Amino acid sequence: MDNELFICQVYVDDIIFGSTNEEYCKGFGKMLCRLRSDTTVTSSQPSLNYKASPKVSQEGTFIYQEKYTRDLLKRSKMDDCKSIETPMATNTKLDPDESGIKVDQTFYRSMIGSLPYLCASRLDIMFSVCLCARFQADPRESHLTVVKRIIGYLKHTPSIGLWYPKDFAGCRVERKSTSGVATC
Repeated sequence: MDNELFICQVYVDDIIFGSTNEEYCKGFGKMLCRLRSDTTVTSSQPSLNYKASPKVSQEGTFIYQEKYTRDLLKRSKMDDCKSIETPMATNTKLDPDESGIKVDQTFYRSMIGSLPYLCASRLDIMFSVCLCARFQADPRESHLTVVKRIIGYLKHTPSIGLWYPKDFAGCRVERKSTSGVATC
């Protein structure tokens, strides 16, 4: 259990659970099914990657979602898009843009709906994604342009992730671990 990693993310009515131990994933899925009769457990290729070489595992764990990012680029037909170095321009001001050109709501929602899952390991896009998500009811071309920029940024940075350092009894007073993390 020393080198095992557990990730759980809840987004609206979806739960993503992952672990480096496949048995824990299966057990968690069975537990959810017992709790709710309408629960469906699906398993696909892992979208959460885990790096822990012998040296790294002594120091901590790095999680990232490169495969999911590359799949997202393909699904949104943006795998040939220009790479962009920032998820949003510093002078971007999004508003309802009622006089702007409307875009297909289903298309916009499908693009923006794939991004919150990346926020589990990509806190650098969270602000931009949440800002764009506000305009799902009536998306305009200006909103879609920002979503496409976020995806262009993901193309530029597909393997960015989170580093969780190992911490055994980091608190010198109580000798408790201080490495617990919750991301929202």
